[in-house]
Amino acid sequence: MSSAKVHPAALPDWNNLDVLHKNTLAPRANFYMYSSADDALSYDITKSKTYKLSGDNWKFKHSKNPFEGPEGFESPAFDTTKWDDLAVPSMWQLNGYGKGPHYTNVNFPIPVDPPNVPFDDNETGSYVKKFTVPESLRGSQLRLRFEGVDSAFHVWVNGKEIGYHQGSRNPSEFDITSVVDENGENTLAVKVYQWSDATYIEDQDQWRMSGIYRDVYLLGFPATTRVEDLFVQTKLDKDYVNADLKVRVDLTGSGQLKVELFDTSKSKVIAQATRSAFGGSVDFSFPVENPSKWTAETPTLYHLLVSLNGSSYVAHRIGFKQVEMKDGLIKVNGKHIVLKGANRHEHHPQFGRAVPYEFMKNDLLLMKTHNINAIRTSHQPSDVRLYDLADELGFWVMDEADLECHGFESIADAALSPEDRNLPFRQRQLLTRANAAKWTTDNPAWETAYVDRAQQLVRRDQLHACVTFWSLGNEAFFGRNFKAMYNWIKSYDDSRPIHYEADIYAETMDMYSRMYPAIEEIVAFAEDESKSKPLVLCEFIHAMGNGPGNIKEYVDVFYKYPKLQGGFVWEWANHGLLTKDKETGDEYYAYGGDFGDEPNDGNFVMDGVLFSDHTPTPGLLEYKKAIEPIKVISYTTTTATIINRYDFLSLDHVVCTYAILDDGKLIQSGEIELPSGLAPEETAELTLPSAAHTISGEGIVQLDFRQRTETLSLPELFTIATEDIPINNTPIPAAIQSSPSAKLEVTETPSLLTIKSASTTWTFSPIDGKLRSLAKKSTEFLAVSPDITFWRAPTDNDLGLGISDGKDWKQQLLHLAKTYSRGSSWSASEDGKTFTVKVQQQFRPLVLSWSIDLDVTYTFSASGTLAIRVKGNPKGMNLPRTLPRMGLSMELPSDWSGGQDGHPDAVTWYGRGPGESYSDKKLSQRLGVYGVPTVSKLWTEYEYPQEGGNRTDTRWVKFTHASGEAITAQFVDLEERDSGEEDKKYRKLFDFNASHYRVKDVEAAAHPHELHKKRTDNVVLRLDAAHHGLGSGSCGPKTRDEYALPNKEFEFEVLLE
Repeated sequence: MSSAKVHPAALPDWNNLDVLHKNTLAPRANFYMYSSADDALSYDITKSKTYKLSGDNWKFKHSKNPFEGPEGFESPAFDTTKWDDLAVPSMWQLNGYGKGPHYTNVNFPIPVDPPNVPFDDNETGSYVKKFTVPESLRGSQLRLRFEGVDSAFHVWVNGKEIGYHQGSRNPSEFDITSVVDENGENTLAVKVYQWSDATYIEDQDQWRMSGIYRDVYLLGFPATTRVEDLFVQTKLDKDYVNADLKVRVDLTGSGQLKVELFDTSKSKVIAQATRSAFGGSVDFSFPVENPSKWTAETPTLYHLLVSLNGSSYVAHRIGFKQVEMKDGLIKVNGKHIVLKGANRHEHHPQFGRAVPYEFMKNDLLLMKTHNINAIRTSHQPSDVRLYDLADELGFWVMDEADLECHGFESIADAALSPEDRNLPFRQRQLLTRANAAKWTTDNPAWETAYVDRAQQLVRRDQLHACVTFWSLGNEAFFGRNFKAMYNWIKSYDDSRPIHYEADIYAETMDMYSRMYPAIEEIVAFAEDESKSKPLVLCEFIHAMGNGPGNIKEYVDVFYKYPKLQGGFVWEWANHGLLTKDKETGDEYYAYGGDFGDEPNDGNFVMDGVLFSDHTPTPGLLEYKKAIEPIKVISYTTTTATIINRYDFLSLDHVVCTYAILDDGKLIQSGEIELPSGLAPEETAELTLPSAAHTISGEGIVQLDFRQRTETLSLPELFTIATEDIPINNTPIPAAIQSSPSAKLEVTETPSLLTIKSASTTWTFSPIDGKLRSLAKKSTEFLAVSPDITFWRAPTDNDLGLGISDGKDWKQQLLHLAKTYSRGSSWSASEDGKTFTVKVQQQFRPLVLSWSIDLDVTYTFSASGTLAIRVKGNPKGMNLPRTLPRMGLSMELPSDWSGGQDGHPDAVTWYGRGPGESYSDKKLSQRLGVYGVPTVSKLWTEYEYPQEGGNRTDTRWVKFTHASGEAITAQFVDLEERDSGEEDKKYRKLFDFNASHYRVKDVEAAAHPHELHKKRTDNVVLRLDAAHHGLGSGSCGPKTRDEYALPNKEFEFEVLLE
């Protein structure tokens, strides 16, 4: 009888919780070996004992699973000539292999059976790279280093198995000295697995993609006596003046060990010591008198040089900084700080997580130019090069471990009993998370895997001044294994506070943390005297689509209550992947489901303050405004009081310029001197300049606070902060043409009224109560009649995860409602200079019984002006609580679109601009007169089509035809006036939106290229008396009441002339 055979012959490493690594060297700080001090202090990796293996000339073979991959490919004799070429770093799904990218937020993309992953459906990439050892590395200990491989891999050199590693965002290093041929060709073979048991704790909200996505290096370390690791801490005295620099050097072998600290220019040694070392750890301590302190605002760096036997050198930048929990607050160098941060995933629209250096650097420069001072590396350690940039540019970094497993929450929630489902939200959440934690977080079998994530994070990044907090991961519940992570970190590095949001009572962590709370919730926290630790919002103001709204209110309470120490916007950038429509070839940015990936979370991955190409959305401009480090906190018509909201800097690096506007037009400019030495949190009163000439309209003083001199991140005179201050408060009359002596000419037929002035002809249908034509000197203004409308294409925030206004609108069938005429009447004035048509209408949905009763009055004037006054009265059952907007919608013929050479701007307006604005997202848009050559320039193209392109706080808007004819729209303030002013009309602020897209087409489109097919040549115009705010309800609070548009009685008047 033959012996039985089994498959697999042994438990695979990638399916074995007891195997995290095989033959990897211990994790260490990131540094390189150099042959001279000058080379080491240059920080130029090309001068180090480092040879980059990543690049082109890698051979690649894709397999459905590890067992069907090419057998024996690790052998140097294996023929790979017919394999594909694949560049490294890369992700194979973005190069046409496998099922393609898969986006899921919470749910696991595999059957849930930890630690087991699929055997037959576990995509595998086999890589082969031929290399020779550079002469400069020969005779060294040779190390093979992978900066990042997703999700696990085995590695061979010259046919010999070297080892195994899992932990997608953590580096791995192997000693390959004994198997390398220093004088001949070598074969590097790597087998990468899409899934491993680590997949269960790498369940981040991101695209699931695989491959060698960071660089691969061959490193040369001295063969017998070498520096293995460095550990550095800077301790300040009680006055935060003098410092003690503590350095620990881990060695192999023995020799003369020298440690030197150079000044910021590398020209002077300010501390040094030499010792004979005999392996193990060697500790140094240097007193440093009053070093310049490192902060995110003053990123001053010194330079540590470690040499062994005068032949090998290691250098690293050092910042003198002390972070501590003191007085119930997070303090740096003894001072309270406010985090104005961003959650940054690693993502590139073409390369996925294989992010090029310059692209990453541009991200950080964009952050600096938008007043962002902190980065959370959501939700895993970033490319090591980011920390060097953050050290130099200045960011508070919350460095996060590669750990997340919120997919278990879906399972736990689905298993709740009917009784448990009816529990209050917080009780239900606590119960669900407690059950979800049992899988891995509170399971002792997973403790080693969890602690390994902390060790990999801390030991790699501990030298960096920018690292201000350690974060244990994200959305993985709370339990014993997080306590073990916390305890290990504190035992190794006690110099930084530790964060983890799911420890909701801060039982273990050094601070409280919350995601997407309402402002009232965090104010209640701040006023609760029992809270002895501060609160950080690790995620807030969810920036999905058009939004977020009401950022200012969060920042205001950060500065009102010291215990509220800021937060991190979710998130930095959309994660769209650039792809092409298979039928049309149109390029677009794909999201979940676009690659046939199931299950998926759709466009929830498009939730950043940058578009997928990493250009700013309007939301980033609003965030920059809200977190400005210089604020005007009060003003009169002659003075402005400013406050310094930097944490460490005075305002001596800032110049203040001003401009005076008269009804949006510049009439005067200059500079205002700022007081010297204005320290953080100090205020100063500035005297505003007086206008040299009488201001006839609305007077505004615009202040610009600018960077005085160029820095690494800001150019000279870059605008850091702004403020627009009104200097007169009198109502401004609406600009109305005087009525000529001629009378109106009116012609009636049973179905049409024709009204003529000297310049304008209108036609009106009394049957359907609509204006059919408005022609100025034979130039037609209307393609589609004005109608009273309330709908907008829903934003991501309208249709959010929780209670949302948009869901209520849909439930009450607001999107199916329209106006129905009930009758009309008309008459001429006695002097024949005005003609009035009154229309009774109802705005009603199908199915339901509610309505908004409308009385609409059209007043035609011999001056050529048309006034449209609308009174509305909501009635009936099931009324929507709020309305998306309120105003007139119409369409203009294509000749009003602009774009003709030599012609004036198609649209000109006085109000906020130049970009879009809404009631709770407008402060970044300044008052002025703006113009665009074409209507298309007004549209904001969100990567998931939705409401966009609105302009709020408008005084007037003018549309100019190709012929040169123009029509201006403005709204009238209907408040009662004093005696003698009853007939005067004063202007009222309003919103307008002009585009080439109809609301129903925007709402129906899933991607911009689909919307483009529905583009109309007409100009789709909205003139709104009011517009509902945006909020951040896509994952957070809905629109605040003060920015909501309640469904109640209303009245407004529009003037067209």
